[in-house]
Amino acid sequence: MSLPEVDVCIIGSGAGGAPMALELGRAGFKVVVLEKGPHYRPQDFVHDEILNSRRNFFMPLPWEEPHLVRKGAQGKYERTTAAWTANCVGGGTVHMSGFFYRLKPVDFRLRTTLGAVPGSTLADWPISYEELAPFYDKAEAELGVSGQAVPHPFAEPRSGPFPLPPLDVHPVASEIDKVCQAMGWHSIPTARGIISRPYKGRAPCAYCALCGSYGCEMGAKSGTNASLIPAAVATGNVQVRPGCMARTVEVDKKGRAKSVVYLDADGVAQEQPAKVVVVSATAVESARLLLNSTSKRFTRGLANGNGLVGRNLIFSSFGESQATFRLSKQADKRPWLKEPGPFVNRSIQDFYLMPDARFGFRKGGTLGFMWTHPNPIHAASGLAGSGASAVFGKELKDRMRAYRDSRVLLFEVYAEYLPTQGSYVSVEGDVKDKYGIPVAAITVERHPMDLAATRFLVERGEEVLLRLEPDSLERKAVAGETTILQHGTCRFGDDPTQSVLNRNCRAHEVDNLYVVDGSFMPTGGSVPSTLTIAANSFRVASHLVRTLKQGVSSGG
Repeated sequence: MSLPEVDVCIIGSGAGGAPMALELGRAGFKVVVLEKGPHYRPQDFVHDEILNSRRNFFMPLPWEEPHLVRKGAQGKYERTTAAWTANCVGGGTVHMSGFFYRLKPVDFRLRTTLGAVPGSTLADWPISYEELAPFYDKAEAELGVSGQAVPHPFAEPRSGPFPLPPLDVHPVASEIDKVCQAMGWHSIPTARGIISRPYKGRAPCAYCALCGSYGCEMGAKSGTNASLIPAAVATGNVQVRPGCMARTVEVDKKGRAKSVVYLDADGVAQEQPAKVVVVSATAVESARLLLNSTSKRFTRGLANGNGLVGRNLIFSSFGESQATFRLSKQADKRPWLKEPGPFVNRSIQDFYLMPDARFGFRKGGTLGFMWTHPNPIHAASGLAGSGASAVFGKELKDRMRAYRDSRVLLFEVYAEYLPTQGSYVSVEGDVKDKYGIPVAAITVERHPMDLAATRFLVERGEEVLLRLEPDSLERKAVAGETTILQHGTCRFGDDPTQSVLNRNCRAHEVDNLYVVDGSFMPTGGSVPSTLTIAANSFRVASHLVRTLKQGVSSGG
């Protein structure tokens, strides 16, 4: 059924979709937001690991809505939930940990800085850090970010302090500070998308330790479900429709987007006409939607005349090591181990960009320190192991007793993930989800520089942990990828032959189609990208509001 036309139809309500909805609604435009998942309320967020982490509360079940993933074009696809973020109002911002870093100026000109990198499709951004900086400020203020800016070699320029003071931290943060000072490195406070004080009608953090993988029942986490979406709806101009799965974006005879066809919460096909369509369903799912939106005008998918939709897929390179401190052995010497605070909030960025390539790379990344997640089932599964190394009985009980007697400090690596010709998203027509729609097929081909950088950063992080004198140190990963951080599949740029979107994230080939999730990013940076996606969405929203007020839906 075709519905009345609105000014803008937005697909997705997370870090990209919500800022657009808020700004357009404030400007008086009629907006419909289509969200695939449910609209959870604070009372739905309970501390239940089985519900949140081992069911389909956030992620779909792989036998109902799989992603297909393979290593290299000759690899075999496997069904997985990898590269899903979250299906609910607020998207992945609902269950994020909320590590809110900005990109650095070098991230916007990495191709110029590094030169041609053999085997990579590296490209500069068409905008500069200076152009995005005011919208970083706006995103931090609208979402609610707690932090403290301190000088360090890769400190990005800021116009002022964070909107809120930093969260309280565990005493181990001071221990990390001392170690880094002794090593000549810089331990810096990690900004968080969690409010430390009452803010805009929201309650502050209760320090429950269950941020990542959980929704926040306090509303203290600055997911768009708690911050931007309520404000957007309050304008009276924005309607959020949960349980609505976008199937295609339809075009008129001139090749302009005219509507979104979707399945509503009852499984009934609906068509929402709109003057402008904004896609923000994650880099993987947005590429899937555009590739599935074929027509006589766009036989290879919407806005895909140059074949670049889905190409240049970027995740985030991942590494991790853990240090275990036995309380029974160390508590007298280190009384801070018994302190209950959940947050470490310390990062190291001394190796964000190396002066030369003596270690096999130049673009490095960020080390983020934290206590291990308290999920008990996840911990027990890890202790039990699997396959030939699995244990049970007395040995498993001994491991679990030792774990209860321990505090586990870890770091995660966020490192550059260079784009390559071999990493991309396509659609697999022979495999359909429960809606009957061809699923996203992900091919991953890593650049060797990524792996060299991640290993180097893991080794540096282990130096810090070892100086804290733990009882044991375990290296968990040196060649991983964080697929929840995804970018690049609709790269923006000034050259229509080398990019899908222009500098304002409008499709080169469809003048009323915008994409504002991480798809636009030519490089992912060496930090989590949530804040950058939100900031860019506020930037694009500013452009789109001006354009619509001028009475046109095209323009730069």
